[in-house]
Amino acid sequence: MAKLNQYRSYIEQLLTAHSDYRPTYGEVEVQLIFDKERDHYQLVNLGWHGPKRIRGCVLHIDLKGEKIWIQHDGTEVGIANELVALGVPKEDIVLAFHAQSRRPYTGFAVN
Repeated sequence: MAKLNQYRSYIEQLLTAHSDYRPTYGEVEVQLIFDKERDHYQLVNLGWHGPKRIRGCVLHIDLKGEKIWIQHDGTEVGIANELVALGVPKEDIVLAFHAQSRRPYTGFAVN
């Protein structure tokens, strides 16, 4: 349980840091979504750029079992790399945005 609490803290810390990066165009709101009861965490952009609607998930992370599942990563540096830098072992991070058949080649957990 202590490990999961530490992972929750890391995820919230990193998503909060990424929420400071705002698009330079349009009227875009950056939303942090933390569902601590079900362990779902997201960073989403919402708004308008002229007549065009802006809506997109920047980061989506879930905790499943004892692992961090990265469902979507729209960052340049890669949230998995940031988690490793904080001390999370690669075998506790699943790059869920890769097909299961490709995960063994990522250097991270398969499941």
